[in-house]
This record gives sequence, structure tokens and C-alpha cells, in this order.
Amino acid sequence: MQKQNTNNRMVWLVVGVLAGLCISYFWPHEPVSAATSDRDTNFGLITVPVRDVTIAGVRDTMEGVFVIDYLTGRLQGAVINPRIGKFTSAYFRNLAADFKVDPEANPHYTLATGTIQLAARGQASWANAILYVGELNSGMIHAYAFSYNDNRAKTAPVPLVLMDGFRFRQPM
Repeated sequence: MQKQNTNNRMVWLVVGVLAGLCISYFWPHEPVSAATSDRDTNFGLITVPVRDVTIAGVRDTMEGVFVIDYLTGRLQGAVINPRIGKFTSAYFRNLAADFKVDPEANPHYTLATGTIQLAARGQASWANAILYVGELNSGMIHAYAFSYNDNRAKTAPVPLVLMDGFRFRQPM
């Protein structure tokens, strides 16, 4: 009797493990992505996934970092090339001009990132990320895109591309 109970337990254990493996194989897989952000009273920092490609089972990723200066309204960033461990692409944007912020006013910016697949334009490889910047006084949110350099050579800083914007409230 004892041996039969042990055999039944082993059968149910094997059936449970096999059922779990089958369910996990057919269950839809959702990729995980995360951006890191931090802020201080005068600036904010955010990381963005630039490229995430798997070719022949090898994952190829690239990441960028962007800093927003709340005092000057300048957004700057760079993408690090994992092959050489150096920043090869640099970006900038004058947010104060984009949002038409009065130089005497006290602007209130916020920065977030999202994922997007933009259609290719010429030779440009667009990042898988888009930057969203909001400004409280203007009541606007703008979306900025950027291309990246996959070469080992460092390129001159280029402006971020203003894709579009919308008003979330009336200006103050």
C-alpha cells in the first residue's frame, strides 16, 4: 500500500511538471522594458532603450541617457555604443524655445520615455524610444525622436527631432 501511494505521488508530480511546462510554452510572452529616472531640484535624468534586437539568438542592445536642465530649459543626451564602451552619439534641444517659455518665468518641465517603431528615413536608424517632455506654464507636451550612430566613430551632437505636440491645458 505504501509503495502504491509513493508511485501515485510521483506520477502526479511528473504530470504537474509537464502540464506547467506546456502552459508556460504556449502562454503569451511579454517583453519587459524599463527606464530609469531620477531628478533633483535643478535637473532630471532618464535612461532610454535605443535598440533591442535579437538576431540568431544573440541579443543586441543599446542604451542612451538624457538630462534635462530645469534652469536653462536644455535637454541633452548621449547613446553609448556597447561594442566600444564609449558615447558615440550626442543630442540636444532648447526646450525653452520649443515651449516658448518666457525667460523671466519659472518653467516646470517633466520628462518621460516611451517605446515606438518609427519608419526609416534614408540612412537613419531611429531609436526604439521616444522622449516626452511636458511644460506646465505652456500647457504643452512634445514628443522628441532621435536616430543613433551604430558606428564606432563619434559624431557631432545633433538636435533631437520634434515629432509632434499637444496641449493638455490652457497656458498660465
